[in-house]
Amino acid sequence: MKIVEAYGLGLRTRRGWVYRDVDLTAEAGELHVVTGPPGSGRTSLLLALAGRFPHNEGTLRTRGPAALGQVAGVHEPDPALTVAEHIQERLLLLGPVPRRRRQLVPVAAVRARRAYRRDAFAAAIAGAGFTDVPLDPDVRGRDLTPQQRQVLGLVLATLSGPSLIVADDVDAGSDAPERAWLFDALARLADQGYAVVASGRAVEPGARAVVHRLGDPSLPVRPDLSLPAPTAPARAVPAATAPAPAPPPTVAVPAQAAPADAADPADAADPADAADPADAADPADAADPADAADPADAADPPTRRAPATRPVPPPPPTSSTTR
Repeated sequence: MKIVEAYGLGLRTRRGWVYRDVDLTAEAGELHVVTGPPGSGRTSLLLALAGRFPHNEGTLRTRGPAALGQVAGVHEPDPALTVAEHIQERLLLLGPVPRRRRQLVPVAAVRARRAYRRDAFAAAIAGAGFTDVPLDPDVRGRDLTPQQRQVLGLVLATLSGPSLIVADDVDAGSDAPERAWLFDALARLADQGYAVVASGRAVEPGARAVVHRLGDPSLPVRPDLSLPAPTAPARAVPAATAPAPAPPPTVAVPAQAAPADAADPADAADPADAADPADAADPADAADPADAADPADAADPPTRRAPATRPVPPPPPTSSTTR
């Protein structure tokens, strides 16, 4: 029976893709492990499969309730409670299994919830099948090792009798023997009829699991696999050297008289020009060949007019006396 069906599942935010194009179908009794580097969206994907986080691409169908194991920052042990107190608290919140649901809940979970007032710890550990792990009921949450935190999370998840169990980063902080034990424990949970989906950076060799490998969500993804498509290595191509453009040729433009000289009414309307006797009477003006031969005088546009100067009277003529 299919517990989880995800087709083209993805989550896109303003900053880009968190995960994309994920196809995952988990049936009862199967263990699926999602692997990938940090930042590939493993935790967000697992929370979406459990109904605890949104998605905005693709289709997701689930059957039955889901329970979370250890998920950092979301579902973690209380630092002040002991292992036994965690189990007792969960059983008190759940209460006995209703009669109408007993056929839907594993027998071990039903027995554990019946025994919550007698020996809840032993019943819960036995129900999860983790009797071979050293888990002290008097150890507080802050003193648990990474492996023990994962085990406690899985034990608490089985108490509600879910169809799907989700555990995140099962290999974080554990050595090789502990990782091998955890993957074997997840497979044993699947053998009890649960659909188990876990995540980690890698899968231990020989683990009985269906592996889904996530890559960089910003890369293009193959339509048949949740793997980034291979890209050709980039090669540096030298830019073509083009000759520098020649400067535009300079064209000599002959100087022309500015139209302002002929159109300026001030030159003709100034009575001072005509009334000044020195302009016409001064023989030096007409005798100076430089004034008439200088072409710059005709092309020079009028600038500021010099103030009129008072004419200097010519010296009186000297008369010679003949003796």
